[in-house]
Amino acid sequence: MEFTDVIKNRYSCKKYSGRTVEDEKLAAILEAGRVAPTAKNLQEQHVYVLQSADALEKFDGLTPCRYGAPTVLLVAFNSENVYTYPGSERTSGIEDASIVATHMILAAANEGVDSCWINRFSPEEAVKAFGLPANEVVLCAIDLGYAAEGAGPLPNHSSRKELAHTVTRL
Repeated sequence: MEFTDVIKNRYSCKKYSGRTVEDEKLAAILEAGRVAPTAKNLQEQHVYVLQSADALEKFDGLTPCRYGAPTVLLVAFNSENVYTYPGSERTSGIEDASIVATHMILAAANEGVDSCWINRFSPEEAVKAFGLPANEVVLCAIDLGYAAEGAGPLPNHSSRKELAHTVTRL
């Protein structure tokens, strides 16, 4: 798919069919996250693939936002392996994991797989629920699957401010 079509047409799917994401498509999505840039190339991301009934039930206990997706990616980063910016007030973990997640969402769209970035849950509760290491910080979850019949973008999906309202040249 043409990249501009991917970024313009991708939307947050809120209703999935039960169709499973094919292994080769999931592999391409995960590979897009693997090759995403990270500060100092530390690659501190960790992606947990939730597909079993038990894992999806645990996730459903954390949020109402799975929308029936058959696969959920829990995107985290190792807080002990991040770049600390000058001034020591900020690290690269959140932005690096965000880049990884964005790469995977766009790769999903390119593969014809629908997705939704989920942040309506407690990251700390997710760490506990899945028994993740204490140094893992969960950034978000990504629903993956195929849209159910009648699903589509929210009415405001195509509403965008003009570039002049979001960009200032100095």
